[in-house]
Amino acid sequence: MRILVTNDDGINAPGLEVLQHIARDLAGKDGEVWTVAPAFEQSGVGHCISYTKPMMIAKLSDHRYAAEGSPADCVLAAIYDVLDGAKPDLILSGVNRGNNAAENVLYSGTIGAAMEGALQGVPAIALSQFFGPEMEGLADPFEAARVHGPKVVRALWEKGLWDDADYRLFYNVNFPPVPAAKVKGHKVAAQGFRRDTAFSTETVHSPHGRRYLWIKGGPQQTPTLPGTDAAVNLDGYISITPLRADLTAHDRLADLQARLA
Repeated sequence: MRILVTNDDGINAPGLEVLQHIARDLAGKDGEVWTVAPAFEQSGVGHCISYTKPMMIAKLSDHRYAAEGSPADCVLAAIYDVLDGAKPDLILSGVNRGNNAAENVLYSGTIGAAMEGALQGVPAIALSQFFGPEMEGLADPFEAARVHGPKVVRALWEKGLWDDADYRLFYNVNFPPVPAAKVKGHKVAAQGFRRDTAFSTETVHSPHGRRYLWIKGGPQQTPTLPGTDAAVNLDGYISITPLRADLTAHDRLADLQARLA
């Protein structure tokens, strides 16, 4: 089995080492784990690709490469350059430092890499570690992902729904913000929405007086509707969400057609 590993936190991120551990567990002693990850942090870039500029890629060691591009770029670089067109059996993206639940899904480079994998016809799973107050003092903030990740990924690989639709399924997994021993299990959950919070901007001034804007995130401990991703995470469960890249509002097509007829 050949597994490609990537992320959006960068080639030296601690969550990437956790993901390599998960990948090696699934691949087994006769399998291959390849890493192609961004040379620098690419959080929040979504499904961006470097369409208007080239990117540099460097081999760091056997099966380990860094690319100066987005997570989706790394998937493309891995398939068409590093692996010379030989697609992997599975793509794993993460483990992200922070949750990719609710509206974060739409901004996440971790999700963007898994989405590109699905568009390339490769099974893909994005994994993220929710952070919160109960994790303060943990020697390993990725403990929940490290301990429970191998079992969850293996279950998805062996029992999950995998299709060959044009916009094929891929998966978003979020580990709850608790120590590994307090994880209650896993739940299949829809993508939620954090109400009364959103990304915004904050103004700062440089020492020489120039005005700049920081993008500012909203509170992450706000639960979503019962049974959806962030809500089950905050209740101590691993959330597993099937996703597709198709953004069409299929439930509104017929009504819109009737209104515009």
